[in-house]
Amino acid sequence: MGRGKFKGKPTGRRQFSTPEEILAGTSSRPRTFKKEIADVEEEEISDVESEEEVDDESEKVKGTQGVIQIDNPNLVKQKNMKARDVDLEKTTELSRREREEIEKQRAHERYMRLQEQGKTDQAKKDLERLALIRQQRADAAKKREEEKAAKEQKKTEARK
Repeated sequence: MGRGKFKGKPTGRRQFSTPEEILAGTSSRPRTFKKEIADVEEEEISDVESEEEVDDESEKVKGTQGVIQIDNPNLVKQKNMKARDVDLEKTTELSRREREEIEKQRAHERYMRLQEQGKTDQAKKDLERLALIRQQRADAAKKREEEKAAKEQKKTEARK
C-alpha cells in the first residue's frame, strides 16, 4: 500500500541539547528561537529614547521636501496628539447630524413634559376619552348592582 507523500519523512531522530551545552553555546542544534527577552527589552528602551529625540528636534524630511516647500492638499496630516499637548479649554463644534440629534431629543423631552401636564392636543383627547370610559364603566357597574339587587329581591319574594 502507498503511504502518501510523507513516506520518507525521518521521525524519531530528535537530538536534544543538555542544559550545559545550551549555557555554553556549544549546542549542535541550530538556534531557531528569537532573541532572549532581556535583549529585546533593552532594544525597545533604546528605540523609544531615540524616537523621543527625533520628535523633539524635527520630523525627518523625505526626498526633496526639505528643498522645496509644497503644500499638498491630498497629504493626510497626522491627527494623533500627545496627552500633554491636548488643550482642555478648547471646545469642539458639533456636526450637523449631532446638533439635529440633540435638538430632536430636546423637542421630544419637551413634548413628553407637556403631554404629562395634559397641555397637548393628543393629551386632551386622551383625557376626554379616559373620562368617557370611566363614565361608561361607572354606568355599567351601577347597572350590574341594580340587576343584582333585582335578583336578590326576586329570590326573597320567591321564598315567601
